[in-house]
Amino acid sequence: MAKITYIEHDGTEHTIEVANGITLMEAAVKASIPGIDGDCGGACACATCMVYVPDEWKPKLPEVETMEETMLDFCEHTEANSRLSCQLVASDELDGIRLQMPESQH
Repeated sequence: MAKITYIEHDGTEHTIEVANGITLMEAAVKASIPGIDGDCGGACACATCMVYVPDEWKPKLPEVETMEETMLDFCEHTEANSRLSCQLVASDELDGIRLQMPESQH
């Protein structure tokens, strides 16, 4: 189980415990975290679950696959550290990660 912190654009923090094997989008939606909508249900087809991942956590995440990269290309506030939380699966290795949300998702 991992403690994941989602940070809204205004700085409001939400920390939840996420069971291993659950996507970070699914966990946020179930916990009603504002700014993570997951309109497509985690099919990597809407980008309403985009987060900014701190650089030090990037090596612990899977590589960005083509489908995710394509979706991120269409996002208004994409940065070099943008990821779709529907493509990130909780594990003990992610315990303590802090994910910032873009202004467009409030």
